[in-house]
Amino acid sequence: MPDRIPGTPPAEIAIDARLVRSLLREQHPDLAESTLRAIDAGWDNAIFRLGDDLAVRLPRREVAAPLLLNEQRWLPALADRLPIPVPTPVRIGVPGSGYPWHWSIVPWLRGRSAEQDAPGAAEARRLAEFLRALHAPAPRVAPRSTVRGVPLERRAHAVEQRLSRLREHVSPVGDQVVSAWRSALEAPASDHDVWLHGDLHARNVLVHHGAIAGIIDWGDMTAGDPATDLASIWMLLGDGAARREALACYGASEQLVRRAKGWAVLFGVLLLDTGLVDDPRHARIGAATLARIAEDHDSYR
Repeated sequence: MPDRIPGTPPAEIAIDARLVRSLLREQHPDLAESTLRAIDAGWDNAIFRLGDDLAVRLPRREVAAPLLLNEQRWLPALADRLPIPVPTPVRIGVPGSGYPWHWSIVPWLRGRSAEQDAPGAAEARRLAEFLRALHAPAPRVAPRSTVRGVPLERRAHAVEQRLSRLREHVSPVGDQVVSAWRSALEAPASDHDVWLHGDLHARNVLVHHGAIAGIIDWGDMTAGDPATDLASIWMLLGDGAARREALACYGASEQLVRRAKGWAVLFGVLLLDTGLVDDPRHARIGAATLARIAEDHDSYR
């Protein structure tokens, strides 16, 4: 049995309000005296709210620095065609005040994360329309990931380690989840690359009064298999009929659905396995995703 993996990666630099204020005074002095407060920190970035309408987004690890540069370059080119708001950078920050990486000032989008305030079943069509709008052919120069949008067989070893570890201890990881994973591995790989968000789980989707109000955290945006993003249907929609509506509205083929369920298993076991170490929010998202996969086990096996 493999050893348990570590949880949330530690920050490689201390980021606090004093540092952010110093960066603002150096580079964007017109915003430097706005109210500033820490909001959240994920695996890759720290977020501070700036005044009422803006947020500051700063990488907390070196590996995240090029991902933020991808956001700065590519998100403005995609945003206008997307039917749901996204935090397109409005100001760019550069290294300074002892901070070594580029950073962004982005619009503050209202709402709570979908794991705190789930989208209503009526949002199934809207989610599908967003994914269809996003999933346009990506240019050859688009960013590429070694872990998102790739053939699932490249991720098989790590996923199966997690499945083996979790099956001994966690009820959502049963035979139906394993069957969905194996079916996904047997499905033909995608033969075209489209733009992807790449990390469309519930903490990266904002909901306001039951409606999806924003899609955030585009650091993993890449070109690849649309199945990666379609995993969000199981990560966000708790109602089985809503999931079926979303897939129908998107126009997903049987093979695409099989791969999408495989990506949902991948994200589900990743979030559950790491979340059980030190992040209960991720663990809950992962467990819910896997339970929905089990519930839909007879759809496009």
